[in-house]
Amino acid sequence: MKKWLIPAIIIAIVVFVIYSFTAGVNNTSVEKEENAKMAWANVESSYQRRNDLIGNLVQTVEGAADFERGTLTDVIEARSRATSVNVDADNLSAEQIQQFQQAQSGVSSALSRLLVTVERYPDIKANQNFLQLQSQLEGTENRINVARDRYNEAVADYNTYIRVFPNNIFAGMFGFERMERFQADAGAEDAPDVEFDF
Repeated sequence: MKKWLIPAIIIAIVVFVIYSFTAGVNNTSVEKEENAKMAWANVESSYQRRNDLIGNLVQTVEGAADFERGTLTDVIEARSRATSVNVDADNLSAEQIQQFQQAQSGVSSALSRLLVTVERYPDIKANQNFLQLQSQLEGTENRINVARDRYNEAVADYNTYIRVFPNNIFAGMFGFERMERFQADAGAEDAPDVEFDF
């Protein structure tokens, strides 16, 4: 056997091992990043479902002639603001997520006021369409929470993978950066004040 063949084989094996490892890190990073982006799309989809239901809810409530129009206007405007905020899943930043969350919080707040106001109107509360929409909204709020949790889990998995050694070396070379988690609004940990008007 020729003397130069042994070093050539060793070099080829080393190159193959390094290539396989870096390709594996890159491919797994891409897979985990895409999973996190898909999870974000599911968050947006859940919020879109809520926005779609709000239109039907507003139409149902508008049928009550003496219903407070200001409350409906607040819901419609909040929904409009929320649907105008677009987030690019390829460039998720903390600022984009915060802007998105603020718009969605406005919808949640206006929707809560609407549902509290409806309590004063027995005709609306007894309306089957309203009861069905209210039930669907409650289910959608649960879906939103689940989607946000799954997004955070996917981001944690991705961030952990690209930050552990030696993956962090290759992930940095390939341009993989940490993704931002979805965070609760400031003050969300405090219980809301509940006031009953009698």
